[in-house]
Amino acid sequence: MKKLIVLALFFITTLSFAQSVKLEGLITDSKTVGLEMANVMAVNKATKAMDSYAITNDKGKFILNLKPNTSYVLKVSYLGMQNKELEITTTSENRIKNITLEEGGIELDGVEIVREMPVSIKGDTIVYNADSFKSGTERKLEDLLKKLPGVEVNADGEIEVEGKKVSKLMVEGKDFFDGDTKLGVKNIPADAIDKIQVLRNYSEIGALKGVENNQDNIAMNIKLKSGKKNFWFGDMTAGIGVAHEESRYLINPKLFYYSPKYSINLITNFNNIGELPLTVQDYFKFTGGFRGMMQKGGSSFNVSSNDLGISLLRNNRAKEIETKFGATNFAYNVNKAWTLSGFGIFSSSLTDLETKSQTNILQPNSSEIFSTENRQEITNQKSNLGLFKLSSSYKPTTKFQFDYDILAKLSKQGENNSLLRESIVSNNATTENINTLKNQDPISVNQNLSLYYTQSDKNIFAFEMQHLYQEEDPFYNANLQSQPFSLAGYVAGQNRNNINQSRFVKTNKIDAKLNYYYMVTPKSNINVTLGNTYSYQNFNSSIFQILDNETVNNLTNNANTNDVNYNFNDTFLGLHYKILSGKFTFTPGVSLHSYNMTNEQLGTSNSQNFFRALPDLLAIYQLKKSETLTYNFSYTNNFTDINQLAEGFIFSNYNSLTKGSRLLENATAQVHSLRYFKYNMFNFENITAVASYSKRVDAIKTSAVFNGVNQTSSPFNSDFADETLLGNGSYGRSFLKNYKASFGASLNWSKFNNIQNNVLSKNESFTQNYTFKASTNYKNMPNLELGYNIVTNDYNNTTFYTEKPFARLDYFFLNSFSFVAEYELYHYYNNAKTVNNEYDFLSASLIYQKKGSKLEYKVSGTNLLNTTSLNDDSFTQFATRTSQYTVQPRYVIFSLKYNL
Repeated sequence: MKKLIVLALFFITTLSFAQSVKLEGLITDSKTVGLEMANVMAVNKATKAMDSYAITNDKGKFILNLKPNTSYVLKVSYLGMQNKELEITTTSENRIKNITLEEGGIELDGVEIVREMPVSIKGDTIVYNADSFKSGTERKLEDLLKKLPGVEVNADGEIEVEGKKVSKLMVEGKDFFDGDTKLGVKNIPADAIDKIQVLRNYSEIGALKGVENNQDNIAMNIKLKSGKKNFWFGDMTAGIGVAHEESRYLINPKLFYYSPKYSINLITNFNNIGELPLTVQDYFKFTGGFRGMMQKGGSSFNVSSNDLGISLLRNNRAKEIETKFGATNFAYNVNKAWTLSGFGIFSSSLTDLETKSQTNILQPNSSEIFSTENRQEITNQKSNLGLFKLSSSYKPTTKFQFDYDILAKLSKQGENNSLLRESIVSNNATTENINTLKNQDPISVNQNLSLYYTQSDKNIFAFEMQHLYQEEDPFYNANLQSQPFSLAGYVAGQNRNNINQSRFVKTNKIDAKLNYYYMVTPKSNINVTLGNTYSYQNFNSSIFQILDNETVNNLTNNANTNDVNYNFNDTFLGLHYKILSGKFTFTPGVSLHSYNMTNEQLGTSNSQNFFRALPDLLAIYQLKKSETLTYNFSYTNNFTDINQLAEGFIFSNYNSLTKGSRLLENATAQVHSLRYFKYNMFNFENITAVASYSKRVDAIKTSAVFNGVNQTSSPFNSDFADETLLGNGSYGRSFLKNYKASFGASLNWSKFNNIQNNVLSKNESFTQNYTFKASTNYKNMPNLELGYNIVTNDYNNTTFYTEKPFARLDYFFLNSFSFVAEYELYHYYNNAKTVNNEYDFLSASLIYQKKGSKLEYKVSGTNLLNTTSLNDDSFTQFATRTSQYTVQPRYVIFSLKYNL
C-alpha cells in the first residue's frame, strides 16, 4: 500500500511538472519590504480562466505554475496597498518577476479580487471561494471542506482548521444549531455555498476580545450564493432498497431559509439502512453552545452521569438500525438590538446488536490471566432523545450585552440483553444464560444568564451565571443462574437469581462569577474574578430480589440502600495579569479558594473545610503571524460528586458490585502543555505539535476484589501519583495547486495505580496512532485519496494492532455523472497471534443529474463486499477486552432527490 501511494504521487507530480513552467518573485512595498499574505493571481488572456494563484510567504515570495507559451494578466492585491495588474507571456523556461505595490489601496477593487481568489486573507479571517475547489461530486458541506487546504473533517463531523478544532459553525452569521458542526457538515448542500470564512481568534463576546486569550478559538461562517438568500432551498430525497429480501427505505427532506431578518432550518431523516444523523454520544456531548465558564477557576467539579451504558454504538455498523430524526433551528432579529434563536431536535432509534467478546482479567502487576469471561450477546435497544433550546441576545450598544439561554435534554432509553456467558477460572469452565434489562429516562435543564458592560476604555465588567437541574432514574435487572454476590437479606437456593436495582439522582448546581478587567495599557490588563460554585445532590437507591414464586424480597439492609445528601460549595477570588511585550504574551494568575463539603447518610454527616491557592500560567511566543509556541500550566483541585460517596452497594451490572466512601478527599492535578503551531499560506503548510504532561496526586482510584469473573469494588485516595504523557503532531501541505498530503501521529502513555485483590497494582498503557494520506483535487479528472493508518494499544505486555489502508475515488464526467467509491481494509491482530482477522468495507454511488435539472438519480451501495463482522479492543485498569460484532449486510439503494 505504501509503495502504491508513493508511485501515485510520483506519477501525478511528474505529470504536473511536465505541463507547467514556474513564475516566481517577490511582492514588496516601495521600501522593498516583503509583503506577507499578498494575493497573486494569473488570469489566462485567451480563456479568461484563472490558471494559478498564490499567497506570499513572510518574505513576500510567490510561486505560480503556469502553462508555457501563454499570455496572462497578473493581478496583485494587498490590504492597504493599490491593486496592480500587468501582462506577462510565458516561454518554455522558468522566470523571475518582482512586483512593487504603492500605498493607498482602493477597497472596492480589493473586494472584487478577493471574490475571485480561491483563498484570501483579511486580518484574522481566511476566505475560501467554494467554486474554486468544487469538482462536481460534492453533495454536502463535508465533501467540500475535505478539499480545502488546511481543513480536515473527521468521522464524527468535527472540523479542524490549522490543527485547531472549529468550535462554532454559522450560516450567514447565524448559529447553525448553536454551532454544532456535525449537523452542518452532514446536511448543508454544497451547491448553495459561495464562500467559507474561517474566523481565527474568535470571541463570541466582542467586549472581551481584547482582554481574553482567544488564540485557540476558531469559528466558521458559511456565505450562501445570492440565489439562495430570501428563498427556500434544500432538497427532498426518497430511496428504496434494490434486490433485498427485507424492505429498505430512506426519506430525507431538508429545507433552509435565510434572510437578513430571520432564518429557518428543517432537517428530517427516516431510514433503516444505518444512517445516524445524531448518535447517543452526540446527544450527551451536545452543549447547545454553553460555555465552560469555570474552566479558569482552578477547581474541577463535574456532575457525572448515571448512564447505564445503553447504545454505545458510534457508527452505522450494527446488525440492524432503524432511525427517525427531526430537527429545526430558527433565528429572528426582533430589531437591530435584539435577537431570538432556538432549536428542537428529536431522534428515535431501534438498534439490534450481536456481539462476541472475550474479557481477560489480569493478575496484579502481570500479564498473566487470572480469569476469563467469554460472551455471546444479542441486544435490542430503543432510544428516544429530545433537545430543545431558546436563546435571547440583546445588544443595544457596543458597550452592553445581555444574553439568556435555556437548554432542555429529555430522553427515554431501554435495552434488553440476552447472553451466553462462559467463565474460565483456573482452567475450569462454567456456562450460563443471563438476561438483563436496562431502563432510564434522564432529564436536564441548563440555564445561562450573562451580562457584559464596557464602562469605559479602561473598565470592563462581565457577569455570568449558570444553573443545572438534572434528574436521573436508571433501573437495572439481571436474571442469571449463579449467585454472583452475597448480599445481606438475600434468599439463596433459587432456580434463578433475579436481582433488581432502582436509583434516583437529583442535582441542582449553580455557577456564578463576576469578572472585572482594568486596562493598564493598551497591551496589558488586570483581571479580578469573584466566583462561586454551589451544588446540592440527592442519591437514592434500593435493591430487591424477585423469588421463584414471584414474590418481592426487599433488601433493606443499610449496605444495600442509599439515601445520601451532598452539598458542595467553592467560593474563590482570582487575579490574572495579561501583558503583551513584543512577540510575547504572558498571563500569570492565581485563585484563592474556600471549600466546604458535607455529605449526610446513615443518620450521620461528614464535613470537610479548607483553603487552597491555585496558580496558573499561559505564555505565548508569536514567532510570526502564523507561527506560535504556547506554554500552559494549571494546578487544579479535582472533586468527585455524590456517586462515589454513597456507601450502599450499586448493582449496575450482573458481574459488578460497587460501593462508595464518604471519606473521599479531593485530588490535585498539575498539567503542563507545550504547543507549537505553524501555518504557511504560501504553500498551505500546516504543522502542529503538542506535548502534555499531567500528574494527579491523591487521585480517586479503585480497590477491586475479583471472585472469578465477578468484581466488587470501592474507591479510595491513592498514595501513589497517576501520570499521563500525551504527544501528538501533524504535518500537511498543498503543492502544485491540485495536491495535498498529510501525516499525523498521536502517542498516549499512562501510569496508574489501583488495588486488586488487596495487592497494589501498578499498570502502564501505551497507545500509538499514525496516519498518512495524500489526495488530488482536479476539476476535470478523477480525484484520488490514498491513506494508511495504524493503531497500536499496548497494555501490560499485551499489544493489539489495527492496520487500515484506505482509498477514495470521485469523478465527475460527461457533465452529468458523479461516481464516488470508498474502500477500507482492516487488519486486526495481537502480538501473540491469538487474534488475527481481516475485514474490509466498500461503498460506492453513481449519480446522474443533468445540468440545470432539479432531479437527481442515485444508485448507492454500502458494505458491497458483504462483510459480516468487525473487531475492536478496549482496556480497563484490570482487564483487556476484545470483541467482534455483527454489522449490517450489503445494501443497494435507489433514490430520487428533488432540489428546490
